[in-house]
Amino acid sequence: MTFQGGGPLDTGNVSGGGGGGGVGRIALGGGAGLVITLIALFFGIDPGSITGGAGTGTSPNSQNSSEIDAQIRSCTIEKANTDDICRIVATTNSLDQVWSEQMRGYTPPDTKIFSGSVNTGCGAATSATGPFYCPADSTAYFDPTFFAQLKQMGGSDGPLAQEYVVAHEYGHHVQNLTGALQKGNRMGSQGPLSGSVRVELQADCLAGVWAYHADKGPDAMLEPLTQDQIATVVQTAKAIGDDTIQGANSNPEGWTHGSAQQRVRWFGIGYKSGDPRQCDTFATNDL
Repeated sequence: MTFQGGGPLDTGNVSGGGGGGGVGRIALGGGAGLVITLIALFFGIDPGSITGGAGTGTSPNSQNSSEIDAQIRSCTIEKANTDDICRIVATTNSLDQVWSEQMRGYTPPDTKIFSGSVNTGCGAATSATGPFYCPADSTAYFDPTFFAQLKQMGGSDGPLAQEYVVAHEYGHHVQNLTGALQKGNRMGSQGPLSGSVRVELQADCLAGVWAYHADKGPDAMLEPLTQDQIATVVQTAKAIGDDTIQGANSNPEGWTHGSAQQRVRWFGIGYKSGDPRQCDTFATNDL
């Protein structure tokens, strides 16, 4: 269990299915489809054209948006401790609570929970893209089946690890509000000091800031976090490092998200300090 208390969740900004299919800057990744998504981000390619998604197809055992919507509306804090969809919803509630306190002028993003494929303000995408954030429609997108894929990649599907994935994408929304996302886009898409790497490591740090605050105060939604739970986040951050994914012949010049060590380090900076100002990955070359 990670969430404490009971009762309904705020589902006002969470829904099932896709958004508008307009044209905009492509979404930022953070999961299994990170390389595909970052290629799309910096070269203006529709991710659906890479992954084969048309935004309207379905996959085996997929749920339609109305089924997902019904599940979302039934979510409670209690269900968030056992159900992946409700855990995403509860995490968005906690994130909005923390960031509204930490950031002046914070406005919540929308969240879409989908199955198989989805239309977004950044184009069409499939589950293969992994979790992502689309700045064009200020929406974070999640297919819960990703959590099982993450475990296959060597990460953890433990509750806090799943919540870290959601918090990372919300980190991109914070960056969209501060202008860091746009700054990163101007600094290049690949390489150890690229804008892409700086953006992704900052999102990891901002996820750590959330984790620091999420279990503190009288209105905290999370129970006190344990070292074992933090270890599942570390395991997951290592699994999605560029060097881990690329393997023995990993070349830093091709990195888009940062190494396993860097991802763990920047999550730790955020988690230990609880201070978003410590997450300025643009102010240093010591990433």
